Amino acid sequence: MTQTPEITGKSWAMVAILAFTWGGTFLVTELALTGITPFWLAAGRIGFAAALMLVIWLAMGGRLFSDAPCRRTWGAMAAIGAFSSAIPFMLLAWGQQYVTSGFAGVSMASVALTVLPLAHFLVPGERLTWRRTAGFLIGFAGVCVLIGGRAFESTGAGLETAGRVACISAACCYGISSVLMRRLPKVDPIGLSTVLLLIAAVIVVPAALIVEGLPPLPSAQTLLIIAFLGLVPTAAANFLRVTVIRTAGPVFMSLTNYQVPIWSVLMGILLLGEPAPPSLLLALVLILAGVGLSQYGALRRMFARNRAPQ
Repeated sequence: MTQTPEITGKSWAMVAILAFTWGGTFLVTELALTGITPFWLAAGRIGFAAALMLVIWLAMGGRLFSDAPCRRTWGAMAAIGAFSSAIPFMLLAWGQQYVTSGFAGVSMASVALTVLPLAHFLVPGERLTWRRTAGFLIGFAGVCVLIGGRAFESTGAGLETAGRVACISAACCYGISSVLMRRLPKVDPIGLSTVLLLIAAVIVVPAALIVEGLPPLPSAQTLLIIAFLGLVPTAAANFLRVTVIRTAGPVFMSLTNYQVPIWSVLMGILLLGEPAPPSLLLALVLILAGVGLSQYGALRRMFARNRAPQ
């Protein structure tokens, strides 16, 4: 039985770090794609992350479950490994060939709206209240304001509709995997992160071979970028994601998807000299207001604990 989610200051810090990390990943990914194909980029970063986490996990004793898991638990683990990395990475890699980057961004923000109803029925302590629903809708509106009309422009591609379905399906995969992960019995977070990445690697490497054939010979720069993507936004971020979901719950974790576009735009402004969109301030206000409203109860409890006499 899962415990009631506990949201602390550490939970907020981990979500902020994840949003910052994934917000900058788009810039690094664009550099990597100049030297390697999309599916092999996904396979490379997942494979590197899985190998790195396996070494760390084995060095720490290789523990996973406290008690012997049942067959259903292993089935859930396989599903989580597929839905948390392998399938959405491939869907996005394929879908983004035919849709605008704005639509892909809105699709990822919709993860939170996918998690809300699933968690209401499947996760103890994650009830769907009017305040939480309103908060997430306001945050989603903030993302739409930030991205603007680019989210609804047409690329004119013949497979644009299929590409949009692929992006939305990827968002659903993230939502499903978060809820399933929260429902697992007591498990070591490093072991869980490692096993999920190994499962994802077993899926994505054969898929890359089937879809794109043998990988191209990457340059040293491309290999360094893949190593960075595997280390930071895949291995380290996957461990943080597992920790947040297992402690604070999938609904809280989904707040990351509202913050990622903000960091992505800010890094484009600061690092690439891109112009600041006029909607940035309004979008930021809406997203922060939505986060605050949806997590009002958790924030109140956290500040109350901090004010309590020691």
